This record gives sequence, C-alpha cells and structure tokens, in this order.
Amino acid sequence: MATSRPHRLIGFLESRKNLTGSACGLAGVVLTLTGVAGPYWPVVVAGLYGAGALLAPPERPAPPDFPDPSAQLAEVRGDFGRLRGYLADVELPPAAEEPLAGLTGLLAGLLEPGWVAEVLAADPEGLHAVSRAVRQDVPEAVDAYLRTRWWTRLTPGQEPPERHLERQLALLREETERLAERLRDAEARRQESHTRYLEDRSEH
Repeated sequence: MATSRPHRLIGFLESRKNLTGSACGLAGVVLTLTGVAGPYWPVVVAGLYGAGALLAPPERPAPPDFPDPSAQLAEVRGDFGRLRGYLADVELPPAAEEPLAGLTGLLAGLLEPGWVAEVLAADPEGLHAVSRAVRQDVPEAVDAYLRTRWWTRLTPGQEPPERHLERQLALLREETERLAERLRDAEARRQESHTRYLEDRSEH
C-alpha cells in the first residue's frame, strides 16, 4: 500500500486533468499579475484550475497489445511444423494416409509465406479455422485413434478405430477445401470488381 501512493501521486501529476487544470490555473496567475483578477486572485486561480480539470478528457487505460494477424500466422506456422514432426513419428492406417496427406498439403499451402498467407492473415475466421485444425483437430483425431487402437487390442470385436480416424480426416480436409475456395472466391470477386471499375472508367 505504501509503495502505491507515490505511483498514484505521479499518475495524478501526469494526468490530463492535472495538466489541463494547471494550464488554466497558470492563466489565472497571468491575470493576477496583470491586475485583472484583483484581490480575489486565489479564487480566480483555483476556479480556473478546477474548470480546466473538469473540461479535460478522462483518462483511459491503453487497450491490450495483442499480436497482429501476421504474428499469429507465424505462430500457427511454427505449430504446424511441430505437428508434421509428430505425424511423422506415429503409425497410422494406410487408408488414413490419403486424406491426411491432402489435409496437410492444403494447410501447408495456406501457411506458406507469401501472398496466400497474407490473404489468410486478413481473414480472421479463416485464420482461426486453420489454427484450430493445426492445434486441436488433427492432433486430437490422431491421438484418439492411437488410444482407442490400444484398447481395441484388449477387447477385440469392437468397431475399428480406423473408421473414425478416416472420417475425421476426411471432414477436416473438406472443411479446409471450403476455406481455400472461399479465399479464392474473394480474390476472384476482387478481380471482377477491378474489371468493372476499369469498364466504368473507360465509358466516361
């Protein structure tokens, strides 16, 4: 508590209210020196200080400094590299290799440094979807398969866990394909808009 008081005092001295009030109070001192305030100069100075403090805009805390989309994309790209290393070390069924390869190929293309990644970074929903796939969906699907496969060996006759893994990877691939199509459509609309702009300009 004792250490917070000096900080509060410094914060008040540096505040907009105190600075604005002090500037107005200084104007009152000038009026006093020029003889305008007369014998009531203390009231004039205090009143101008108070008026300035009331007119000053309120203090507001600075907003949180969250990483910009480019920094977020770089983090996801690094996590994707770790995910690929994890996938290289696990044993997956042959039927899951094709949807997994298609999925990781799409993710790699979206995260490749360059203009495509810049388009993704400008799309918050798309960036969130890719981040969720890399950090949650794919690792969870693979880990759940590995765990369930071990239990299936102890209790044969259950539904093969490979089916769930294949279906999950196929769904994630379809979802990522839809994202890529949406980003492509946005670029196509941008191109069409530029064509219409040039056509309209040529008519005038």
